[in-house]
Amino acid sequence: MVWLEVETKVRLKNSEIPLLRKKIKKIARFRKRGKKVDDYFAIHAKGYPKKAFRIRATKDAFEINFKKHLREFWTKRVVVKQEFEFKLKGKEEVLDLLALFKDLGFREWVRKVKFNETYKHKKNKKISIEINRVKHLGYFMEIEYLCQKSEMKRAIRAIENTLDELGIDPKKVDNTGYTKMLWKKGTLEKREFINL
Repeated sequence: MVWLEVETKVRLKNSEIPLLRKKIKKIARFRKRGKKVDDYFAIHAKGYPKKAFRIRATKDAFEINFKKHLREFWTKRVVVKQEFEFKLKGKEEVLDLLALFKDLGFREWVRKVKFNETYKHKKNKKISIEINRVKHLGYFMEIEYLCQKSEMKRAIRAIENTLDELGIDPKKVDNTGYTKMLWKKGTLEKREFINL
């Protein structure tokens, strides 16, 4: 099933984390802490790649994910992407997929390492709030709502309402993708890709 990822991202200073965490705990319940390591593959051209996908190794599978930006639905504070995701169970399947994509022109591109703490909104369980520390980039808060297209407008309103509940200054919203930030910074970590 294809999902829409409706989300916003807020850039944070380290000093802002304690107060923000208190505000989040008033409207959301803590769920978990974790670490996500994503290896991205892209077709290289001059500048930032137009096509890319990621592989995330989990405890029992490899998740393949790619997203299509739906800019026509974006607001000043919220972005909408169509998300495609599937899992591969074994090392051999991943190697076969990578061989296919290599033949199509995709190459190892960037690794993103994200340490996160996740909360679920008390009133709207579809809203996930994360405080993230992204290696080489610093701290961010993400608010996300996964939905079908029929719920998209409701999801956008819910995220904008959550930003308001938390008192977030609209100038702090930065929906630049992490891979673009890493690319601009020149921190690609090309040699640390998937351990198969």
